Amino acid sequence: MTQKHKFRKSMNRAVGPTVALIAVLAMIGYIIFGPTGLYAWGDYGQSVEKKRVVLTELTKKQTELQNRVNLLDRRRVDPDLADEYVREKLGVMHPDEIQIPLEPDAKP
Repeated sequence: MTQKHKFRKSMNRAVGPTVALIAVLAMIGYIIFGPTGLYAWGDYGQSVEKKRVVLTELTKKQTELQNRVNLLDRRRVDPDLADEYVREKLGVMHPDEIQIPLEPDAKP
């Protein structure tokens, strides 16, 4: 066998393990740096905390709205809340009432 033939034979034998090694390294890189990899876990922790804060705010808002819905139920309406709601929506006032604007830029 010639030197050239031995070199070609050894190169052919090395192709399979080289491809396998490259594939394994690519998988390891994806496991570490991929979108769901180990490196992304830190971002997930921060993201979860932000979403918990938003969820807490939305839950608070939902309970407030549910309370308002319960107070406006047709079977047991709170008279003060119904009066406030109707006056706000229709813009009606009694003749002896005075309107006090709450906006700082509103002029009397």
